[in-house]
Amino acid sequence: MLPDTTSRVEQNTAENVNERIWRKTECNIQLYSKAGPEAIDMRLQELDREWDIERTIEANAATFSLLGLGLGAFVNKRFYLLSAGVAGFLLQHALQGWCPPVPLFRRMGVRTMHEINHERSMLKAARGDYQATQSQQPAAAVLETSPSQAVA
Repeated sequence: MLPDTTSRVEQNTAENVNERIWRKTECNIQLYSKAGPEAIDMRLQELDREWDIERTIEANAATFSLLGLGLGAFVNKRFYLLSAGVAGFLLQHALQGWCPPVPLFRRMGVRTMHEINHERSMLKAARGDYQATQSQQPAAAVLETSPSQAVA
């Protein structure tokens, strides 16, 4: 059975690496929460630009595939095997959440989108974003409202 999308990379990462990443995330949350709303705003902008493991793997695979194609075309046809190997590993990553570069990138601190979003939501909560979004109506009344009534 294939692992679920949200946890497949973490399941295929060494426990000590996962713990180090989560400790760093929690330290960031505490640091920026204590620094105030302006610091939180700056950190949220940084998080919007942070590459997650999926984007990193995709860029890595594309780079090596293009390198293999170029070397195969201009140096030696055996380099086409590099592109084929990268495609196989990319498929393996899509299905299982693991491929050879994942342990390296995770040791370097590259996080999953789940880990990045955890930091983002905790910082927004510290800033008070979720207090202002509470509805005036009781939850039961909101759930009973039809879509046409909500738009009107």
